[in-house]
Amino acid sequence: PDRMAGLMTENHTFIDSDGSAHPGREEMRVGWGQYFAMVPDFRIELTDTMSKGDVVALFGVAEGTFVQDGKLDRSNHWRVQAAWRVVVKGEKVAVWQLYVNPQTMVEIFNRIGSE
Repeated sequence: PDRMAGLMTENHTFIDSDGSAHPGREEMRVGWGQYFAMVPDFRIELTDTMSKGDVVALFGVAEGTFVQDGKLDRSNHWRVQAAWRVVVKGEKVAVWQLYVNPQTMVEIFNRIGSE
């Protein structure tokens, strides 16, 4: 999270797949720390990129495994197609916007949350 925050503008905004905006570099440092605690093996695999001016479009796959009882159980793993819109200002990320169908992740999260 600290290295990621170093790549963000001070007024960075993360926009989730549901359209909710989460402003602030420091808030996102905390948010990414919480996310990595929940999905420690999270990764993005890019297959295509495009750019025009200060906007970059990324396409690929996001995947990870939700922690359950302190362990990574393969049954809690997910892999989804995803896209991202990134706005760059002064060589830092001002906006990181996620486009993904979260259904698989929500189903796993709800299942392990109810156990």
